[in-house]
Amino acid sequence: MKHLLLVPGALLALAAARPVAPTPAALPTTAAELPAVRQAQFRKDTFSLRQYGAVADGQTLNTEAFQKAITACATKGGGTVLVPAGLWLTGPIVLQNNVNLHLANGALVQFTADRSKYPLVKTTWEGEDAVRSQAPISGVDLQNIAITGRGTLDGNGDAWRPVKKSKLNETEWKKLVASGGVLNDKKDYWYPSAASFKGNQLAAAGTPRKSMNLGDFDDIRDFLRPNMLSLTRCKQILLEDFTIQNSPAWTIHPLLCEDITLRRVTAKNPWYGQNTDALDLESCRNGLVENCTFDVGDDGICIKSGRDAEGRKRGVPTENFVFRGCKVYHAHGGFVIGSEMSGGARNLFVSDCSFLGTDVGLRFKTARGRGGVVENIYVDGVAMTDIAGQAILFDMYYAAKDPVPLAGESSEPPVIAAQPLGEGTPQFRGFYIKNVVCKGAETGILVRGLPEMSIKDISLENITLESKKGMLCQEAENIRLKNVTLLSTETKPVLEVQNSKNISFDNLRYASGADLLLRVTGDRSQDIRLTNTNTKLAKKDVELGQKVSKKTVVVATR
Repeated sequence: MKHLLLVPGALLALAAARPVAPTPAALPTTAAELPAVRQAQFRKDTFSLRQYGAVADGQTLNTEAFQKAITACATKGGGTVLVPAGLWLTGPIVLQNNVNLHLANGALVQFTADRSKYPLVKTTWEGEDAVRSQAPISGVDLQNIAITGRGTLDGNGDAWRPVKKSKLNETEWKKLVASGGVLNDKKDYWYPSAASFKGNQLAAAGTPRKSMNLGDFDDIRDFLRPNMLSLTRCKQILLEDFTIQNSPAWTIHPLLCEDITLRRVTAKNPWYGQNTDALDLESCRNGLVENCTFDVGDDGICIKSGRDAEGRKRGVPTENFVFRGCKVYHAHGGFVIGSEMSGGARNLFVSDCSFLGTDVGLRFKTARGRGGVVENIYVDGVAMTDIAGQAILFDMYYAAKDPVPLAGESSEPPVIAAQPLGEGTPQFRGFYIKNVVCKGAETGILVRGLPEMSIKDISLENITLESKKGMLCQEAENIRLKNVTLLSTETKPVLEVQNSKNISFDNLRYASGADLLLRVTGDRSQDIRLTNTNTKLAKKDVELGQKVSKKTVVVATR
């Protein structure tokens, strides 16, 4: 093989010795090193909702009764507001200090479909200041609060969300259209009302209203779908055991909160429900999310910290969280960071989670203009099945041309011109992922950085991925794969490396009979090492692009 530098066995350790850059000493390397999460505690006093005039007939609007009970509880120093079994219809609920809203087994709190009951408020949307409709449940500047119990919160989100015809079968679509609402000109998009349609059209045209004046939005109120559970600048939060479903938009959204415990919570939304993320932790610190189950129409567990200039100005990362024992069914991503991560994210530990049928498994996404640094992310123990897209995805430029060429297209990397570095340049670095198994995905691993800012310092170890395509690594640096199995059915190539450097494949396993094991392209590719790997199982081991030096790839014999 004239294009390869063959390293004898005696030099094998030296060839694979260059490690991923070490984690800075200031950053924790285990979940045990994180700050302890302060727990919410409550007085034993109980205030039953029925004492304040509530009626569980599914017809009486109990908004006032909820607020009377919560206020009485808070005024007397806190305790538990008990929601007994039954169907309780209500408008927005506002939490108060030291109150545990406890949903008894059999309690169903359903928020009214009357959108006029949700006044416009100043809040945020997707990481930026915005006017929206008031959340069904909210709390601002609170301490020591909880929602507990085995009851259910239903947001009546069908009254808010637009729906694409392609998302429903013919019977479902006809039923939806017959219920009222408005269709677009093509008759392939349903909106709950004319106001919803108008707001969506403005957004689609790239002309959203930029104002914080509530009066400027009266005519598109129905478009301004609220997040269901919105907590802002709150501390010592406990969310435990309940089911929260049918959200108008994001389901659980703590913003600038501290000391959050989320345990055994189930979030359910229709798979076609737009923007219905299960959990969005935005600019929060110190928390535990364990044994939760999510099945939604957008991302499952999602880490955010503000968008673009506003997020950078806020400058508050999401940090110091443990996620363990969670299951995510339908979702755009199982565990997700971004894309609104302009304040950064760090010190996140994920373990023993399952993603079953999500679009992407581990999904780390950003784009030019975001800025922010995502670092020190640990994943240990993830099981995935039936992933529609990538099992593991790092993507800093997801608007770019798909780097994996279609049949007949050039295998050279797409031309993506570098841009000057600036405050809007995002950074991904320091990811440590091990003990991951995926049975069924479109692509095993996709790493795509920017020409001006590569994705750096990623360790992938003890991983088995069964997928259609293997791995694509573009604009990356210091990427280490050890004991990784890529069982891909499209094997030309199994591995694609474009404009990347210091890439190590140690003890790589793949299906016997692969057409091509490794293709390297791009004139900036350098220092690609393939060690402890049986290259003879492939019909061809390495293929180099026209601008790639013959010394770029080092293959160590076994």
